[in-house]
Amino acid sequence: MKILCTIFTAVVLLTAAVQAADTDADGFTALFNGKDLTGWDGKTEFWSVQNGVITSESTPANPCKKSNYLTCTAAVPDNFHFKITFRMQGEGSNSGIQFRSKQLPDYDTYGYQADVDDSGQWTGCLFHHKRGAVVKRGFEDVIGADGKVVSSKSIGDPAELIKQYKKGGWNDYEVIADGSVITLKINGKEMCKVDDRHATEAVKSGILALQMHQGKPMKVEFKNVKIKAL
Repeated sequence: MKILCTIFTAVVLLTAAVQAADTDADGFTALFNGKDLTGWDGKTEFWSVQNGVITSESTPANPCKKSNYLTCTAAVPDNFHFKITFRMQGEGSNSGIQFRSKQLPDYDTYGYQADVDDSGQWTGCLFHHKRGAVVKRGFEDVIGADGKVVSSKSIGDPAELIKQYKKGGWNDYEVIADGSVITLKINGKEMCKVDDRHATEAVKSGILALQMHQGKPMKVEFKNVKIKAL
């Protein structure tokens, strides 16, 4: 019995140590192990881990003709603070972070997206597959049950805010979803914020996924993927 108790205690301590190792001092839990795609599901012809980062690439030999997503298979809290570091390369490149979304067949999704694109038009905007731009960079909006903007105020010049984005370099993206309020930040700077009270489309839970966008050859990389429940 003493031996069994000792073994049980060792297992408990080991489990606690692993959990502690996966959670940083600020309470964020890692969603990517830096080695492989354990905990993620996507098209293997487009998604892999290279040099310790999640990588997706569309090339002339292997073009992305339809946008697809790498989905996190771990349970995602309804209210959360999500952080990720990303880099995009290629003219016309486009990607994003899908959250509170629905999984569709053939690695597709539907719902909210923290957007980013090479042109800068959509970078730092909250996009939705059906609604388009829910809120654009530089604005804090309140959306009513009917989907119409109830109020809108400026939180910065969109042209100045986009300067926070390092084109072709590594950038930090944050998604804070707390109840009906969603905030997007890039490199620590608030890009947009919305209190979305839409009666049917303002979903409060769902999957988390990363996008490979159809179109011209491009490469997108992700690292430092972590989340904290609010």
